[in-house]
Amino acid sequence: MARLMKNSGIQWIGNIPKNWELNKINSLYSERSTKVSDKDYAPLSVTKKGILPQLETVAKTDNGDNRKLVKSNDFVINSRSDRRGSCGISNLNGSVSLINIVLKPYQNMNNLYYNFVFHAECFADEFYRWGNGIVDDLWSTRWSNMKNIYIPYPPIEEQQRIANYLDEKCTKIDETIEKEKAIIEKLKEYKQSLITETVTRGLNPNVPMKDSGIDWIGSIPQHWKTIKIKHSCWLKGRIGWQGLTAKEYQDNGAYLITGTDFKNGSIDWNTCVHISEERYQEAPEIHIQENDLLITKDGTIGKVAITKNTPQKVSLNSGVLLIRQLSNNKYIEKYLYYCLISNIFWTWFNSNKTGNSTILHLYQEKFKEFIYTLPQMEEQEEISKYLDEKCNAIDKAITQRETLIEKLTEYKKSLIYECVTGKKEV
Repeated sequence: MARLMKNSGIQWIGNIPKNWELNKINSLYSERSTKVSDKDYAPLSVTKKGILPQLETVAKTDNGDNRKLVKSNDFVINSRSDRRGSCGISNLNGSVSLINIVLKPYQNMNNLYYNFVFHAECFADEFYRWGNGIVDDLWSTRWSNMKNIYIPYPPIEEQQRIANYLDEKCTKIDETIEKEKAIIEKLKEYKQSLITETVTRGLNPNVPMKDSGIDWIGSIPQHWKTIKIKHSCWLKGRIGWQGLTAKEYQDNGAYLITGTDFKNGSIDWNTCVHISEERYQEAPEIHIQENDLLITKDGTIGKVAITKNTPQKVSLNSGVLLIRQLSNNKYIEKYLYYCLISNIFWTWFNSNKTGNSTILHLYQEKFKEFIYTLPQMEEQEEISKYLDEKCNAIDKAITQRETLIEKLTEYKKSLIYECVTGKKEV
């Protein structure tokens, strides 16, 4: 028999079982606002995976004496919308930054059940709807507003049953997702290893080898050569680029490639912005042609693409470098593409980077000295075709697993919402 439902009157909750109630959050939790020092209470990080000892990668405040106390079994949620989903029950005593809301559970509820309520996508929407804007696209929700949000209140024994059910199901889903992610990482590592080995050793495992004399290359087939990229390519970036103002973006016109437009070795023309004819004509030397090689030199460094189906008018912003073959026809573009995404490039780059390690840049003058392997054109063609076939197969396997992860993630979200609002009976 289908359970009897009623309209909760709360948009994000929708229908709930007839015997369920609604309560405001402050009837189930009180705020813990005790200020402490991280010298006395170990710093904790509030993440999408829950409350953890402070991560090495997080930005650390200089004001370690002005933090919030967290006790074991407290629920902690980050109040900022750019940290959406960062919350959980703490299993540790410690301290968190003031941007977090720390909640002490009362006795009339099951904390694990409400952990799932607060992880529901629709609750996150509601939580930040009660917030105040910091800037246009950033919101922060204070306890003074959060405490008035209505949430479901099933009978205590049902809270326990739902919590146990979701804990078991979500743990299995998370384990499957982690296994798939591990396989994806192995596939990516294998792909990188395959590319590097092929562009340094070729396709014949029995060919005589020699020392290339180049640290980042090592041994190569005896009949291969090496070459500096400046002797085979013309390298050009946009110098003195002045950032576009809002008025200079166009609905149509010349395309402008940025680092965000690189997709799987190509340029996604649909994501490119458009610029005026005047801005396009500022730098004729970087007007893009079909089969040009491009590499990002700022932001996410080392993304590489070959231009295909190139529109008539295309230029670059200052974060992208053009690599165009000289008239000596020494390489096939796809072969050099594979050299540039191999560990040859990364070993060279990591040994040549200078300055602040958090602000990396691919310097054009240094890049001119980059040396890569140079087989005969026929062998470059064979290597390119071989790697195309192998890498396409690996990419397909990765995509299949990424699709599975997306489906599992969506199923988990749906399962949590259906259960914590009583639409799925447990």
